[in-house]
Amino acid sequence: MTPLEQLDRYKELLELWGRRVNLLGPEARQNLDGHIGEAELAADILRPQGEVLDFGSGGGLPAIPMAIRSPQARFHLVESDQRKWAFLKFVVRECALNCVVYGDRLQNLRFAERTFDLVTSRAVGHVAQWADLIVPNLKIFGRVALFQSGATFPEVADLMPDSTYPLPRGTDHFLVVLRVVPRET
Repeated sequence: MTPLEQLDRYKELLELWGRRVNLLGPEARQNLDGHIGEAELAADILRPQGEVLDFGSGGGLPAIPMAIRSPQARFHLVESDQRKWAFLKFVVRECALNCVVYGDRLQNLRFAERTFDLVTSRAVGHVAQWADLIVPNLKIFGRVALFQSGATFPEVADLMPDSTYPLPRGTDHFLVVLRVVPRET
């Protein structure tokens, strides 16, 4: 399956499952192509490699389009809603994506020895509320990419500002990237 076929299949499944399961909010449903375009642009900017964590994955935005665009990366999608989790598992299988789907809350998961190169978050509260859950599992130069409505960097212990990129769906959509603060040895 080509990336274009994978993306078309994902959109088809979103529409089909969306009739029964509330996968996306009204704004995301109305602007689906824009949200997918932002996820693809983020994949081009971030160039995901290695292990990528996306939590609160919902209907798969931005993780599924990013996984399609970055097949060399292994995406770990975390979603606690059982219906959305089932949808993500189905999409991953149908589109043959390099993804693992977890049906739980981030705080309940124990990744043990797994470390991540990149963590993505879209509309999952404030980063300060969950940073302590993910920072221990970020690699030394690991990044956190936030899809947010402002260009300001949130102040978070153990993470430092890296870069900000405007996203194409208007003047208030940004990809804000933070990096792990190098640890003292």
